[in-house]
Amino acid sequence: MRMPVRTAPALPVTGEQRAELGRMARSAVLAHRKVVQAEALLWAADGIANEEIARRCGVDSDTVRRWRARFLQTGPQGVGVIAKGRGRKPSLPAGTVAEVVRLTLHEAPAGGSTHWTTRSLARRVGIGKDAVARIWADHNLKPWKVETFKVSNDPRFEEKLVDVVGVYLNPPARAVVFSFDEKPQCQALDRTQPGLPLKPGRAGTMTHDYKRNGTVDLFAALNIATGEVLTHCRQAHAASDVLRFFQQLDATVPRGLAVHVVLDNLSAHSAPEVTRWLSHRDRRRWHLHFIPTSSSWLNLVERWFKELTDKRLRRGRFTSVADLTEAITAWATAWNDDPKPFIWKATAEDIIAKVQRGRDTLHQIKTQTDH
Repeated sequence: MRMPVRTAPALPVTGEQRAELGRMARSAVLAHRKVVQAEALLWAADGIANEEIARRCGVDSDTVRRWRARFLQTGPQGVGVIAKGRGRKPSLPAGTVAEVVRLTLHEAPAGGSTHWTTRSLARRVGIGKDAVARIWADHNLKPWKVETFKVSNDPRFEEKLVDVVGVYLNPPARAVVFSFDEKPQCQALDRTQPGLPLKPGRAGTMTHDYKRNGTVDLFAALNIATGEVLTHCRQAHAASDVLRFFQQLDATVPRGLAVHVVLDNLSAHSAPEVTRWLSHRDRRRWHLHFIPTSSSWLNLVERWFKELTDKRLRRGRFTSVADLTEAITAWATAWNDDPKPFIWKATAEDIIAKVQRGRDTLHQIKTQTDH
């Protein structure tokens, strides 16, 4: 014989609150305690007795009464929330968290390792590796990760920076501005075995080893206004090669427009034959803007080189230099069919302030270590 469901005064719930409780009760991503409490409150809203709800949820009736009382005070926002001072107490001895943070920031592991792992630090402190991982996550510590940097030591850093950024943010009138550089030693690499294609549940594959089939130097000039790129592949990047590319660049710019070129400090860029060519009266419209040393990030064409590398070269297979040259040329042509300029936004003042902070930090570290 089926037992009747015991009833009680229904929990007062608005239509909007019932809809929210229903969403929480059906959720597959919320915490389990939220889902259980939402189901219990829906039963309470239907007039099910506290003892019956407790039986269904596997708790005692006093717990159900507390859930009802909290809902009357806070509504759906309080469902599944652990009150301050309740819940699971910390299991780590006092001072453990501070010690983990101190060791991570200020000491290296014994044995010559450069940084801690969760397991090595757990052995040192006497806790579990998962506890170390939680402490690192709570304090935003990532000892396994390192980023590269280089602060320019160019004595004319500020002067050159202001000049180049000024050209980017306020291009001269009646002029074409190019960002120019070489990408030397582009390798024609072929894989030793065919890879497998991409399919659901599996990434495409390629062998880790490769065959070298020669190299080529890529010259590229990015028009910062339109995003179009002029390219040329050569076997070297000597002064004579730079001069030929400058001549090619000069021929593409209509007469009556000035030519401004942002470039790095490679010796070939200021070699005598290049300087003589630029000093001719027919090249009075040419203006070179040299970036500071160790500041390739200031050259916008580097951003285009990244696009080329990521989308064409890194996964490509090239059986010869001619094959590689054709691939680069075809990809650049397709880019120019729908070019997208890279917009420079950082001001010179912001960059100088950031670099100065880096210099101050380096000076502080050197002062502390050079006793």
